[in-house]
Amino acid sequence: MRRISSRTTFLYKRLFPVFWFGFLIVFVTVPFVIGRHQASPPLPFVIFPAIMAVVGFFIMKKLIFNLVDEVWDDGDTLLVRNRGREERIALSDIKNVSYSAFVNPPRVTLLLRRPTVFGNEISFGAPVRFIPFATSPTIDDLIERVDAARQRHA
Repeated sequence: MRRISSRTTFLYKRLFPVFWFGFLIVFVTVPFVIGRHQASPPLPFVIFPAIMAVVGFFIMKKLIFNLVDEVWDDGDTLLVRNRGREERIALSDIKNVSYSAFVNPPRVTLLLRRPTVFGNEISFGAPVRFIPFATSPTIDDLIERVDAARQRHA
């Protein structure tokens, strides 16, 4: 088996949100701690971080939190793992593979014929490439093999 999902998924899903919200909490609390004996900090020091937290949460919910942890290629099936659960998906059960290189992290979405424990749509981070905006040979190969598997089972 070879891994076709990005190894940086853990950083995006677990560490980046902690860093983001931690920074916002520090940004809001430091002026209150330092300026205890002075007048309270201007209202924008509270409002803008709150807006950034809400907007950041919704962006992360849409782009990061729904990524599965790992996807492994096992020939005619994909092994998908997320939060201790795993499921095998036959390539012939994949209706569509879409690849978005213009988001960070680059994203692959599999649309499935039958729902799984992860739903009927599975998204994962594509392997990181050093050439920006280029397609991934790993994902291009997956798309070709999914198409061939669909034609065999049609």
